[in-house]
Amino acid sequence: MALPVKDQLRYWGIATVVFVLLLYLLGDVLLPFVIGGAIAYFLDPVADRLEKLGLSRMAATAIITVVGVLGFVLMILMVVPALITQLLDLIDTLPSLFKQLRAFIEQQFPALLDRESNTHQMLVSFGDTLKSKTGDVLQTVLASLGSAINVVVLLVIVPVVAVYLLMDWDRMIARIGELLPRDHAPTIKRLAGEIDAVLASFVRGMGTVCLILGTYYAVALMLVGLQFGLIVGFIAGLVTFIPYLGALIGGSLAIGLALFQFWGDWAHIGLVAGIFAIGQVTEGNFLTPKLVGSSVGLHPVWLLLALSVFGALFGFVGMLVAVPVAAALGVLARFATEQYLNSRLYTGLDGLEQDDE
Repeated sequence: MALPVKDQLRYWGIATVVFVLLLYLLGDVLLPFVIGGAIAYFLDPVADRLEKLGLSRMAATAIITVVGVLGFVLMILMVVPALITQLLDLIDTLPSLFKQLRAFIEQQFPALLDRESNTHQMLVSFGDTLKSKTGDVLQTVLASLGSAINVVVLLVIVPVVAVYLLMDWDRMIARIGELLPRDHAPTIKRLAGEIDAVLASFVRGMGTVCLILGTYYAVALMLVGLQFGLIVGFIAGLVTFIPYLGALIGGSLAIGLALFQFWGDWAHIGLVAGIFAIGQVTEGNFLTPKLVGSSVGLHPVWLLLALSVFGALFGFVGMLVAVPVAAALGVLARFATEQYLNSRLYTGLDGLEQDDE
């Protein structure tokens, strides 16, 4: 005999509260395991395909690990030094950029520097507010990085966790399926399959889109001669998973730098703007529909809300789990809507009479 619905809701509610509390209290400790689990989830289809080719799970995991390590080493040797060099150059160049900005404003918009003008006072007030907040933000970020993300976590714990989870992934999923409540197992498995489909389409698809666009922006901007093009491309590709935000942030940075570097050379400035226009058109019309699909079910506003809420509550770990939780809540919301439309609460007596007929 199944437990009453009230008792089931009580038990599942307690389990949810305990999970959220553990996530809140152990966020920094759980970080390497969350990252390792995400990597294992991302690579599980690759391991499955290698198994279909006749390899054992251990051999497939070994091949993936070797390829991953080689790729990581190549990235460290080729990309990271260039990124660090450009970042240091950008920090060194910032004072001269601000001087050029001030000279440009004095020449083109002298009213902005008039101490008696409302515009100048507004800009001064905005600058003071920005200064006061920047210190707090940097302190929080540095404290978070110092306590949660360190060399040992990134280079040792995360790969070890990812390898072990990848090797045992299918067994873990099968074991979890055996532990599901028998009355609800079919429904839970169906919902889990829908959540997995959403995540597979979004995470794997958008990860590929981010990699393609980041590489395109970085290479194209360096080819046209833009300073710090590699950093701008890296940033633009990194935030591309939020629609339009990658092009907006990357385009603003690139065009702003191009205005300083190529002022008066409108052809180069137009090339920089054209790079992001082409990237946006390619993403919206080819990459995203092909690699992600049109039925993912994660609206950009819903995704931004999830990232903001979970980031504020649980920090960096919260931002990592925000996308899976947003996908799960979206699937559960559609399931709840489906149940509501089939219930007497929606159909009323008319629906009951039609069922009797």
